Parts: sequence; C-alpha cells; structure tokens
Amino acid sequence: MKVSGFSFIRNAIKFDYPIVESITSILPVCDEFVIAVGKSEDKTRKLIQSINSPKIKIIDTVWDDSLRKGGEVLANETDKAFAEIAEDSDWAFYLQGDEVVHEKYLDEIKNQMQNYKDDKKVEGLLFNYVHFYGSYDFVGDSRKWYRNEVRIVRNDKSIHSFRDAQGFRKNNKLLKVKQIDAKIYHYGWVKHPEIQQVKQKNFHLLWHDKNWVEKNIDDDTEFDYSKIDSLRRFKGEHPELIKKRVLDKNWIFSFDPLRRNFNLKFKFLNFIEKKTGWRLGEYKNYRLV
Repeated sequence: MKVSGFSFIRNAIKFDYPIVESITSILPVCDEFVIAVGKSEDKTRKLIQSINSPKIKIIDTVWDDSLRKGGEVLANETDKAFAEIAEDSDWAFYLQGDEVVHEKYLDEIKNQMQNYKDDKKVEGLLFNYVHFYGSYDFVGDSRKWYRNEVRIVRNDKSIHSFRDAQGFRKNNKLLKVKQIDAKIYHYGWVKHPEIQQVKQKNFHLLWHDKNWVEKNIDDDTEFDYSKIDSLRRFKGEHPELIKKRVLDKNWIFSFDPLRRNFNLKFKFLNFIEKKTGWRLGEYKNYRLV
C-alpha cells in the first residue's frame, strides 16, 4: 500500500499556521507529502523546507485571488497538490494547514487504509473533528462546528476538492465513505487575538471584495473571541507535536462553559442533539456506505 499526503499553504508564518506540525503529524503513514506553497509575503517556503524530510515534495503556485465564489481558490490550490501525487499511490491523505492528527490514531488510520484498499466501493475515509477555540483549553460544542469530514480519498483524478476545500466530490457526486475511529484536531481558531484579527480580514478576501470586508469586518486590532455561542473544556491530551505551542501561548482567554448564547431555534435544536445525538438538518458532504 502506498500513501501520499497533500496540502496547500500560503503566508504560514504571517498567520501563524501550525503547518509544520500538520505535515509532520501524518508523515509516518505517508510515502510522500506534496505541498503546494503559494507565493507568500513571508518565508513559508523555507519553513516547509525546514521539515527536512525526503518525503516532502514542494510545488510552487500562485493563487488566483479572483476565484472568490464560495472560496473557490482554496479548492483550486488543493487540486493542484492532488494532481501532483504519485500515480501509483493507493490513497491520498489530505490535511489543511491548521489540522493535526494525534499520534495515537496513526495505527488505526493505517490499518483502515489497508482494510479498505481493495474495496473499490469505498472512495474515502471519514474523520471526526475536534475544533479548538480561543485557547487550547476549549473546544466548540454547538451546531456551528462540523462534526465530520473526509480527509483520505482514493488516488482517483475524477475526485476533486469541493467549494472552499472543506471536502471532496467525485464527478460532482458525494463520495462513498467509511467512518473510522480517528479524529482531526483543528487549531484554526487558536491564535493570538491580534494575529486572528489580521487573518480574518485577509481570509474574508477569499470570498468577498475589499469593500465588503471594510463594511462587514470590525476594524479592531484584536479578534473578540467572547462572541462564541458555546464551548466546553477540553479534557483530552494534545498531540505531542502541538504541545510546544500550548506551552508558548502568550494570551489569556477565559470562558464559562455553563454559558449558552443561543437563540430560541438553536436552543431547541441543541436540546434535541444533546438528548438523541441526532443533528437535525446536518450538512453532510459525503455518503456513508
């Protein structure tokens, strides 16, 4: 079995992406890792080179920032990396620049890729998600956070990244996938408030023009994490690769886990989900088989 990892990144240092930790977290189960490095305002390319692994294959790209419909440029960059993986790979393992896999899941992931390698009706593998927010001590637990997403797909070039690169489609149809017992740790909402605010202003430019951003995004110097609707304390253990970031955190974020900032509709939907585990109206960009 041969496995190719792949991802894309731009301005990783400027926006404090844990891209090194992300790539390194799955290198043990990958035979190669293709990373599309967009033309950056910092030393992102040198940062990727610092991983110093013969498995890393860098392709240099230029983002087409005019592809704003639904964040299409992100899918476009994902597809550039996917197109460059080895032809003889069985699986393609995708991570975004703020996603990390805990080392405790690597054996299970490898076993499941092997398990389904020859089962052609399985087009991808589905992961659970843990979304950290504000600090490394809290995770999102409301409906606003997606619970699952496809991160391993077959090396089939009729598969492509969908919309803003959250998931994948095959010939514009939902992928047929198997759920596996592994989680993706998402750290995109854990940054110093100043860096998070700068990132938000720039990130929204991938969907909207400058005038929209100026009208709709607060012109504050720091991102206000307090507006979140609901969080719970994280009681697990972070991946080894991310622990230095946890220790180096230099801002304070506190939140009362008993606080709930839901409107009436979300109170009802949240109640149903907590009681039954069923998320009414949940968007699923995949089909379980």
